[in-house]
Order: sequence, then C-alpha cells, then structure tokens
Amino acid sequence: MMRMSSLLCAMSLAIAPVLALAAGPEISSRPPGQRSALAAVAGVAAQEPAGLRNWIAGFRKRALSQGISAQTFDTAMTGLRYDTQVIKRDRNQSEFTKTIWDYLDTAVSDLRIANGRKALAKWQGTLTNIEARYGVEKEVVTAIWGLESAYGTFRGSDNVIRSLATLAYDARRAAFFEAELIHALTILQSGDTDRSRMRGSWAGAMGHTQFMPSSFQAHAVDYDGDGRRNIWEDDPKDALASTAAYLKHFGWTKGQPWGVEVSLPEGFDYTTARRDLVKLPSAWAAQGVTGTNGPIADHGTASVLLPGGAEGAAFLVFDNFEVLERYNTADAYVIGVGHLSDRIKGGGPIRHDWPRGDRALTFDERIELQKRLTAAGFDTIKIDAKMGPLTINAVRNFQRAKGLLPDGYPSLRLLERLRAL
Repeated sequence: MMRMSSLLCAMSLAIAPVLALAAGPEISSRPPGQRSALAAVAGVAAQEPAGLRNWIAGFRKRALSQGISAQTFDTAMTGLRYDTQVIKRDRNQSEFTKTIWDYLDTAVSDLRIANGRKALAKWQGTLTNIEARYGVEKEVVTAIWGLESAYGTFRGSDNVIRSLATLAYDARRAAFFEAELIHALTILQSGDTDRSRMRGSWAGAMGHTQFMPSSFQAHAVDYDGDGRRNIWEDDPKDALASTAAYLKHFGWTKGQPWGVEVSLPEGFDYTTARRDLVKLPSAWAAQGVTGTNGPIADHGTASVLLPGGAEGAAFLVFDNFEVLERYNTADAYVIGVGHLSDRIKGGGPIRHDWPRGDRALTFDERIELQKRLTAAGFDTIKIDAKMGPLTINAVRNFQRAKGLLPDGYPSLRLLERLRAL
C-alpha cells in the first residue's frame, strides 16, 4: 500500500507465509517466554540463509539503540524464519503490468461499486462523522478501502514482522525495509497490537487500508477512543479515520474533485497536456476543453491528463489528484480511487473509450523504450521502467520531432518506431 507503490502492490496481498528468522548460540538466564531471539535460533534449519543469524544479532543492537526494548525485540523476533515467497514476490512485482483500461475494469467493476455502496450504507454514521472531522469525503475513504482490501475482505494474512525482516535481510532494499521493521517493532511496543495480529501483505502493508508501518506511526488515529490505533481487526473505524487523517495531512481539499472527464476539441494542442501546465477549468473551456457531463466549476487549477493517449479518455486533474498520489503514485490507482468514489456516489461510467487494441508494455520493453529514447537524443533521465512524467516528456519530444501526434503515450507502436531508427 501506502507509498510502496505498488500498483497494486496496493492490490496484491500475499498468502500463507512460510518463514522464520533467528540468531546466535547463547543461552539466556531470562525466564521462559522472555529468552533472547539469539537463543531461539540454536538448531535453525540448515536451509536458512547462512548470514541470517549474524544479521539478526546486528539488527538487535541497532533496534535497541533506536529505543526498542530487549523484551519487545526478543518477543517479536523469536521463532521467525526467512520467507522465500516474500522475496519471490518482491522480485516479480516489476513484471506485473496492465493497461489502464484493464485495471479499471477490475478496480471499478460493477461488483466493487455495488459492494462499495453497501459498505458506505453500513458504516454511514461513522464515515459521515469522519468526513466532518477530517474534511475528506466519505466516498473517497470508502473507495480507498475498496481498492486496498475489498472493504476489509482481504486484509492480508502474512506475518508483518516476518515479511519485513526477510526484506530487511535481503540486500535489494535493505535500508528501507529495516526502517519499516523498526516502526513495526515500535507499534508492538506501544501496545496498538501484538505480533500474532499484525498481519498484512507480503510487503508489510497492514489492515483495512494497507498502511506501511511508517505511515501508521505518522498518521494512524484512535478514532473509537479505546486506547489503541487498531487497523487490523474486523471493526474498520480506526483504519477509515486514519486514511482520512492521512489525506488531510497531505492537503486534501473538500469539495474539489480529484479529476473530471473532459472532451478535447478538434485541433487540441497535445503539448499542453502535461502536469506542470495548470489553468482554471474556465480557461480550459475557453480553449474548447469541456466536461463530458457539463460545465466544470473553477474548483482550482487543473491540468490535462491523457492516461491512454489521444485515443483514450482525457481528464482535468486537480490538486486532490496529487494528494491521492501520496497513497500510491500510479496514475491508474489514483484514477481507480477517484472514479470508484464517483461511482459509489452515483456518478456514471467513463464516457470515452480506450485504445483496447493496445497491450501494455512489458518491464523489459519499458526499459528498452527508455534506452532507445535516450540514445536517440530524447533523454528520459532515468532507466527504471516507470512511465512517469520524465519518460512521457521524452516520448512527447520524440513524437514532435518525428511529426507524430505529441500525446506522450508510450505505446508498442512507438517502441517499434524507435526500433526502426
């Protein structure tokens, strides 16, 4: 979830963890139930990574130096093993890709809309009070709940300490996940939950709305006043309020849309469809950019977004779009949350069609596209397979140089054009 972003990193929950961590050989004089995790690792299975015991011992010192008590550490870490499935999921997630229309077909399906309206009706009082307290529309909070855990149905079954410890021991993103593990241990130490209840995704995202431990520490709230910030159990109140608090912190403006679908005029200047060019809707309307469902009020400045290129739907996106990006940076996710919230509220489907004959570029193809653009003199700045503003600008500059429609859309046709150079 939050700030991992995974497209669906936000949608992808791991199943059935298989793991365990451990450490050194010494015997503790502590009473049973409080013995050190170092002692718990004696006799660890031969298939465990050879350096794991040493890593646990070193991490214990670092954790205690950051305020984690020995009792909290030893209780949390005892009996854990290395989870190979977590590493497999981490390695494979970059290969996962969908077109935005395929993603939205699932994210904003008829069933998810119907279930969202039922969830909103069931928790109407709570969500209305949360909206009044934090200034975030109840439909938006409900939509995030729907995308992150199907309204609490799939909150994740992985042991979060186990997952984070595995990822922290792994060298690829060790610093990030060790920091998250410290936050998770701090949560246990504060008494918000215990290790057995701290369940979530393979990447450590937790609860109804999939908070990473650092986001939980910074933004979770005890809405029901029971002394705990509890986002894990069946009652979603604390999780829903925490989500609203998170969005409020990052500047959510009540009454402003996340975005509005628009129709573009014939002869539209596609070079103006970029996030750094913002105008009031009335100024866009003067250029022929109009709402598909009628005039758009001046809720604030907005930019034109073309997530499917010139052949797909177009949107005017406002500052609230950027706030939702704080939850997950993928355009598809943000549009999914926004559109699902609109549908839950009673709005209609997206009016324009998508270029459904296209397929998504694979991870390797996205890397190739960036390399070929850069080699051709249209620097993407990063070679990371992410089709963000830097790559979109490079695509647009290439299209302009070749006399193509400069919509910035990184399609397979564009890659084939680059291959032909």
